[in-house]
Amino acid sequence: MKRFFFILYAILFGLSLQAFNFKLDHPIAEDFSRLMPVKMKAIKAEDSEEAIKKVVLEAGKNDDHISIAGMQHSQGGQTLYPNGILLDMTQYDKILDLDVKEKRITVQSGATWAVLQEYINPYGLALKVSQSQNIFTIGGSLSVNVHGRDIRHHALIETVESFRLLNAKGQILTVSRKENSELFYSVIGGYGLFGVILDVTLQLTDDELYKIKTKSLHYDEYTSYFKRDVLQNDDVKMHLARISVAPDSYLDEMYVTDYYRANDQTQLSNYNTLKRETIIAVPKFFLGLSRYNDWGKKRFWETQETYTANIDGNLISRNNVMRSDSAFMDYSHPSKTEVLQEYFVPIDQFADYIDDLRKTLSDEKEFNLLNITIRYVEQNEEALMSYAKDDMFALVMLINQGTDKESKENTGRIIRNMIDVTLDHNGSYYLPYYGYPTKTQLYEAYPRTEDFFQLKKKHDPNNRFMNLFYEEYHP
Repeated sequence: MKRFFFILYAILFGLSLQAFNFKLDHPIAEDFSRLMPVKMKAIKAEDSEEAIKKVVLEAGKNDDHISIAGMQHSQGGQTLYPNGILLDMTQYDKILDLDVKEKRITVQSGATWAVLQEYINPYGLALKVSQSQNIFTIGGSLSVNVHGRDIRHHALIETVESFRLLNAKGQILTVSRKENSELFYSVIGGYGLFGVILDVTLQLTDDELYKIKTKSLHYDEYTSYFKRDVLQNDDVKMHLARISVAPDSYLDEMYVTDYYRANDQTQLSNYNTLKRETIIAVPKFFLGLSRYNDWGKKRFWETQETYTANIDGNLISRNNVMRSDSAFMDYSHPSKTEVLQEYFVPIDQFADYIDDLRKTLSDEKEFNLLNITIRYVEQNEEALMSYAKDDMFALVMLINQGTDKESKENTGRIIRNMIDVTLDHNGSYYLPYYGYPTKTQLYEAYPRTEDFFQLKKKHDPNNRFMNLFYEEYHP
């Protein structure tokens, strides 16, 4: 009997070892949505310029493709390519230089915005532009040209002075508006297709004390309110809004949160300690309820409204505005996931757009829309793949969906319908998410797409840097 169990143990151990080795030899990578697991040849996480350059040169010798990853929140394969080398940049994360007087910082691309904030906060400095969550890497944010809550500084490209790029030949180029400018406008918002961003020099601004003011209104009042009370008031520095997805007030009720520069800036020292997420259970509970039925969505909306009303009049530092809570959104389910979509629509078309969007979604009972946050981005077409073709409202949607084939097909159909509505209103959509849009929709939303792909072929003719976004959409 002992001999039997010994043999059985040996067999099971051998099988487990084989499985483990297979995983090491062929690691599976996936983005945050978990909709597209991809078998990679290898994953390389390097912490020095020399090591990163070696990875690129060896890939050239072996004719391997390279995909570049930060926190991998870009969904839909922008950081993945089958049987390629996944270059994980998160260990390449040092602060290289800070010029306090000139309000300028140089940082390696794998550093997160949280690391950057912690470094500059003691000097009374703050970021000009970043996402409202600070968990992402600087390089990843450049590759998708992010925007945030600031209504005076808009797309991230505006704050970039220069960066260094490691290209497919192993050359390191300095890239700015004056030097290698063609690459400046294509790499920012270029989804890692032109090379490895090594380090970036960014403009900073002063940390400030803001007073929060909140207001409830209806969707058809929003544009006039924003133009009159927000854009024309220089004291308003940041802004966001949310529109209801609860059944009784669906795409009708809204609330806005404005951040005014406080009259007494001497109080900043009382509020500039960087906050940590402490209250996670309550918002996580109500967000969880909203995933299951209309009753839950109503409770979640009521909770959001109550919270917003309660913070009216509060004081907060600029750096703390730019580090929104995110842990409560963590979601793990064996057969479901959550994806983002973001649509940009000219501010004067907002009300009509919402009417058409409501009609489009009215019969989609299986479409589980959890939240819509609205921000503002001013027209900026510096980046070749610019989403801000006009002064736009950006609608960020959180969607709960299944991971099975039927669910993906159904979500894709609805998203393509929403994109059609957006395009009908001279809008565009954000590229970092799952590849539901068609090629036709891409070219309409981004009219310089062909130029972008031509530059890709010019600067990386062997497709050393590859991802599934390029595989899906290039000619």
